[in-house]
Amino acid sequence: MFQRVKLETRRVYLAIWLNLSRAASSFPVGSCFAASGLLDQLSLFDITQGHSFAQTLLQRFESKAPNSSMNNSFALLLIDGMSVREERVAHALQYSLGKIPLLGGSAGDDQKYVKTYVYSDGRFSTDSAVLVLLQTSLPFKIFKSHHFVSTDERLVVTEADPVKRIVKEINGLPAAEEYARLIGVKARDLDSMCFATSPIVVKIGGTDYVRSIQKANADGSLTFYCAIEEGLVLRMAHGMDMVNSLEQTFDSIRREIGAPQLVLGCDCILRNLEATQNGLKQRISDIFRRNNTIGFSSYGEQFYGIHNNFTFTGCAIGVTTKLDNGVHDV
Repeated sequence: MFQRVKLETRRVYLAIWLNLSRAASSFPVGSCFAASGLLDQLSLFDITQGHSFAQTLLQRFESKAPNSSMNNSFALLLIDGMSVREERVAHALQYSLGKIPLLGGSAGDDQKYVKTYVYSDGRFSTDSAVLVLLQTSLPFKIFKSHHFVSTDERLVVTEADPVKRIVKEINGLPAAEEYARLIGVKARDLDSMCFATSPIVVKIGGTDYVRSIQKANADGSLTFYCAIEEGLVLRMAHGMDMVNSLEQTFDSIRREIGAPQLVLGCDCILRNLEATQNGLKQRISDIFRRNNTIGFSSYGEQFYGIHNNFTFTGCAIGVTTKLDNGVHDV
């Protein structure tokens, strides 16, 4: 997963490469300004480093776009999906950016879970993240979408290794065994499709955020895509209609900014797996195509500084140059 922002004298081009194919959209000169930076050595990341990096990039961005504000700017974060630093990095950068909304995704490696890369300034980097700040006079909408609703079935994390995102016990029992019991399968039968169709959510401020499981381990523990700590109360979730949920998301976008000329999105790999299993890939591809969507299949998604799973996050950019209400959320 990687990106490049290229500025030219006559037009501004935002070029996104996905796998081995290239998609591009162009905007009138003067309607879009961008600045990007590489944040490396994530294994040594601390909050002070993140604040310093963001402030330096903000200064460079504001020199190009002096009229930038929360109403006409947003930030795109592309981060090493094996760094296990998404929560810290996204939170620190969003704090430094203030009310400029941040969205993004975690790089993947076709579910090998070995090493992932981001691309910046002509080279690939691991243990790194790319932050792109964009300002535009075009209307745009920052959004997130998932199709799960929490139930009353609670799972309390009673033993965990937060650094490695490993849960050893749930409700005082071996994590894999208890999770398997709750979804009605044997622990030995847990696989990526089980995790894709039976996710877990955590409530933050009354809103459900998906916390997906990456794999079951030989010792009976579970590895998650997101930070997990002891005492955390999780809930089982049940899925709604993925196609209908996605249609509603784009309907909301169109009501607020009109038909998008470009949607830049990060869509969780587990959504892709579920769509494949349920025979929905063509219908979802058609929705993306109708709404000019390009982007990435990611190991995790960031939205306003919060790291998510099983979520589609993105920015939809409209056609007219009038900004009526600034930034909007779904």
